Amino acid sequence: MSRIVFTGTFALAPKSTMRARALPLARALAAMGHTVTMVLPPWDNPADSGRAWEDAGVHIVNVALPPRAPLVWYPWLAKRLLRAVLDLQPDVVHAFKPKGFSAFVARSLLRSHPEVRVVVDTDDWEGDGGWNSVEPYPWWQKRVFASQERWLLRHAPAVTCASLELVRMATAVRGSDAGLHYLPNGAYPWPEPADGAVAALRSSLSLPPGRPVVLLYTRFVECGPERFVRLLHLVALQGIAPAVLLVGEGLHGEQAAFRAEAERTGLPLPVTEAGWVAAEVLPYHLALGDAALFPMADTVINRTKCSVKLIDLLSAGVPVVAEAVGQNRAYIEDGVSGVLTPAGDDAALAAALAALLADPERRSRLGTAARGRMQAEFAWERLAAGLPQVYAR
Repeated sequence: MSRIVFTGTFALAPKSTMRARALPLARALAAMGHTVTMVLPPWDNPADSGRAWEDAGVHIVNVALPPRAPLVWYPWLAKRLLRAVLDLQPDVVHAFKPKGFSAFVARSLLRSHPEVRVVVDTDDWEGDGGWNSVEPYPWWQKRVFASQERWLLRHAPAVTCASLELVRMATAVRGSDAGLHYLPNGAYPWPEPADGAVAALRSSLSLPPGRPVVLLYTRFVECGPERFVRLLHLVALQGIAPAVLLVGEGLHGEQAAFRAEAERTGLPLPVTEAGWVAAEVLPYHLALGDAALFPMADTVINRTKCSVKLIDLLSAGVPVVAEAVGQNRAYIEDGVSGVLTPAGDDAALAAALAALLADPERRSRLGTAARGRMQAEFAWERLAAGLPQVYAR
């Protein structure tokens, strides 16, 4: 059995890569008998600085943050992270995100520690056209991130890719698909909330009785707020009058723009905003949905991402109407475990949702198939089973 270290660019929260992707893989490897430690730089969650704990056989270590000092803080924390990784004498280091602190660790190991098997994980496109084009990073940081990503995709002996589009893009950077491994995000068994608790939540949210509920479960990355409102207008024109439940908030407060656009255009559907929902009560909120609207603009970010929100919806048995963009096509079998419509076709997306809302039996069939497919084909244990071969030299 191997000594495996997972490291990343973020803490376990608030960003989701380490919590929603790395940790489930680490748990599965620990269950196989490997010694797995996650070493994290909790700059985005300082309350975890210096803390350590166990989670399902995985030892989680947050390095202590250095004092904030101009110019030296980033390199100081990066070196502290590298030292914490090396102190564990790992056989394998799996670096999640080819940018930032984890990229520094991976590159340093590749240059100076050939005895360590280095694997790099990519679950988004970080450079130009990707998150560099969305996040308000300073120009120099964007250039660093783009350079780190391309260097590691080119030079890492093994790269795990969360989407088929990332495999394609990494192949272009690398010049071949040798060493690339498709590793999509997986699913855990979804809890079944009690009917009484779901009914109580519906009442507390003041959702209109007797109306089907359309879920918008989003951070507004996949689709902008104005388009969501336009699509809901098109649904209303189909003669269907569902209630709308917005679960989530935008990365930059886009829910306010959604609210303003709905008011400006006179959206004739009642909208309830649940805000960002804690994981322990999320199953109750998703259980309120009769169907979910999941538009996804055909952008680099959306083609390369592996949406945890879509996985949550399908795992919860919510029938989803989505655009056929990126990994949506891998998770949804059109007409079997959900509905896919052509990218950019608002009329088709709205008509498909309206038709689904009018057909309870079909909704039940699609939701049941979606839940079963996630557990049969995308269980974390099944996906992690191939990692020991990736880690072998």
